[in-house]
Amino acid sequence: MKSLQNASRGMWLAALLLVAFGAGCNSDSTSPGVLTTIVVAPSPATVGLQGTQQFTAVFKDASGNIITTGSPTWSVAQGGGTISTTGLFTAGPAAGTFNNTVKATSGTVSGTATVIVTTSTGNGGGTGTGSGHGPAPVPLLTAGNYVILAKSGVANTPTSAITGDIGVSPIDHTGITGFPLTPADASAAFSTTPEVTGKLYAADYAAPTPNTLTTAIGDMMTAYTTAAGRTLPDYTELGAGDISGLTLAPGLYKWGTGVLINTDVTLNGTANDTWIFQIAQGVTVASGKKVILTGGALAQNIVWQVFGAVAIGTTAHFEGRILSQTSIVLGTGASANGRLFAQTAVTLAGNAVVQK
Repeated sequence: MKSLQNASRGMWLAALLLVAFGAGCNSDSTSPGVLTTIVVAPSPATVGLQGTQQFTAVFKDASGNIITTGSPTWSVAQGGGTISTTGLFTAGPAAGTFNNTVKATSGTVSGTATVIVTTSTGNGGGTGTGSGHGPAPVPLLTAGNYVILAKSGVANTPTSAITGDIGVSPIDHTGITGFPLTPADASAAFSTTPEVTGKLYAADYAAPTPNTLTTAIGDMMTAYTTAAGRTLPDYTELGAGDISGLTLAPGLYKWGTGVLINTDVTLNGTANDTWIFQIAQGVTVASGKKVILTGGALAQNIVWQVFGAVAIGTTAHFEGRILSQTSIVLGTGASANGRLFAQTAVTLAGNAVVQK
């Protein structure tokens, strides 16, 4: 009887201890409550033009306990870019501070983050090999001795003002029209005209001009191929080809279409930054519109590799070196800083073109 009483007493003590231990464990743990707060991070986030930033959302209850279940719906509330269903933000082409723009929502609860979009390329880095941002420069080699270089001719409607040398090959000097040339035949290695601060060269001029031009035309085509062959673009199909009004950071841009400029376009960067535009069709600049350089950007660091024709409208202004697979046409009174290299013809109409 006594042993039975001891056994009962032992079972009772064990049960009491188990209850006490369980109560103690419960008192040290807290189950998350109802969702009251969503914390979006990082905030603020700094992203370059067209760069990306992964955001995260943490769910919390009223006591600050983390809720591990559920996922948010992502959206952009104040502009600046787009965001995926998993919280990957892609900045747009415009710089600025976009307060509380990235938004994570679950039910009636939401949280936001601010994004600062800077004018640097992508995520702040560059693709170039120099000290600036952007792709490596495109060498012009001996083609760089000319401001205008064309295979089938240069036609001018007076009066233009060209700074730099002009070359045509394999067409002979009859492919240079609209300029009063001295001499006007093939008796010398070059000719001159009041409208060109420089010299004009043609394939039938005296030696060494024919061989020099053959090399220059080959270098022009090599530059075109080099620019077209650059890979890993920073921006693809920006604006579906319509870049009107945009501010463009240094980088490699690629389009499977043509490019349209209906309002002024700004290229913002330093004197060490570079741009290459790979364009599968043509370029059209509306009359009176401009390509504008800011921040110290230089025309000689900009390459427009264009498969189709380039048409720069009346009184428009262009910046950069054009490498065209076909023709380049400048409307009346248009101007350009850079180079005009065409694998067919260049047409001028009272234009100011300065070698850069």
